[in-house]
Amino acid sequence: MRVFVINQNQEPLSPCHPAKARKLLSCGKAAVWKRYPFTIIMTQEVKNPVVTEHRLKIDPGSQVTGLAILEGNRVVFAAELTHRGSAIKATLYSRRAIRRGRRSRKTRYRQPRFDRKRPACWLAPSLQHRVDTTLTWVNRLRKLTPISSISMELVRFDTQRLNNPEIAGIEYQQGELFGYEVREYLLTKWNRQCAYCGASKVPLQIEHIHPKAKGGSNRVSNLCLACQPCNVKKGTRPIEQFLKKKPDSLQRILAFAKRPQLDAAAVNSTRWKLYRQLMATGLPVETGTGARTKFNRTRLGLPKTHWLDAACVGQSTPDNLIARNINPLVIKATGHGNRQMAQINKFGFPRRKKDGSYRVRTRIKEFHGFKTGDIVRAIVPTGKNQGTHIGRVTVRAGRVFDLTTAKGKLQSINWKYFKPIWKADGYAYVHKVQKCPLI
Repeated sequence: MRVFVINQNQEPLSPCHPAKARKLLSCGKAAVWKRYPFTIIMTQEVKNPVVTEHRLKIDPGSQVTGLAILEGNRVVFAAELTHRGSAIKATLYSRRAIRRGRRSRKTRYRQPRFDRKRPACWLAPSLQHRVDTTLTWVNRLRKLTPISSISMELVRFDTQRLNNPEIAGIEYQQGELFGYEVREYLLTKWNRQCAYCGASKVPLQIEHIHPKAKGGSNRVSNLCLACQPCNVKKGTRPIEQFLKKKPDSLQRILAFAKRPQLDAAAVNSTRWKLYRQLMATGLPVETGTGARTKFNRTRLGLPKTHWLDAACVGQSTPDNLIARNINPLVIKATGHGNRQMAQINKFGFPRRKKDGSYRVRTRIKEFHGFKTGDIVRAIVPTGKNQGTHIGRVTVRAGRVFDLTTAKGKLQSINWKYFKPIWKADGYAYVHKVQKCPLI
């Protein structure tokens, strides 16, 4: 993966090879500007720099969004952005339960302090978060790379609409692609596994939960995936009879069959707003389809990962895509902490100390120059935590902090042993090492 380079005026230059970046750093011609993603800044004026055009490709997802930057036919940067929409949703549910508990008590009435009317383009906070974080990283990468165009996956491929623009109604819903759409939906919903035995990486068949011979319908809620042995063994027997000795599996399948595809709904709700936000940047935006992405990835013989899906988005994907030795940067949205001052118990009531006073979080967020979420290096000379550790710090008002590393959590480390690496910005970073280089 290439190294980002900016000049003395903090203007982006073309990324360079890591060996060249090490040479510039050792000679004193450059200095480290950022660590995530790794960027160097030139300490001397660069005369007549050669700046090439780069294309940023985005594969929006419900939980993970893939990002890739292409210079011609070469992938120079890749990242996988993990959203925290589920955490936001859980926090909102907790807040709603606490507020409902307060309303049921005998407390004084408070007039509303603001207008609760939602704007026309309003999205739920868990959905708006996906748009905001993606746009944040688009703007960050634009400051580090000379990006001249953007590609994003927007809609699925629809041959029926192309062949017959007037197609509508039941004819449109159950045409040539009806079986294909249903199969792709089921593969995503059931995680490409057999519903009965959990087998994966085997040919799967569409199975009627309630047999069609017994009056079962073709509704998606009555369909699942099954491997051939399970499909033949079940036959036309009702699922209650087939799983009579497995009540847990029976209950799980019946409940899961009626569950909607939440991830697909989240992407459909946010993709057009993200597209409008990208158009507002002033760069030309190319839109691709899911079928085009899958076709490009299959044609190039690449495995299915989020960043490779992003590299294969759109018609601009080159025929000889080079993605060798790319260790994508895994970016996880962690938030900026909790603004709730009162500490509450599981029933929603404020917690008390032994003297009867309420437990309140301190407004001071920084102790000894460190904040919760900072990435630090801890060099511990003695004790049970002896050694060198790198991770995210959790600060306290005292002299000892906690450190969360890839191997686990270390407690009670003196702050004097910490050296800062990266200030908390609401994200956690780690490089994902590939098992083998891609050709």
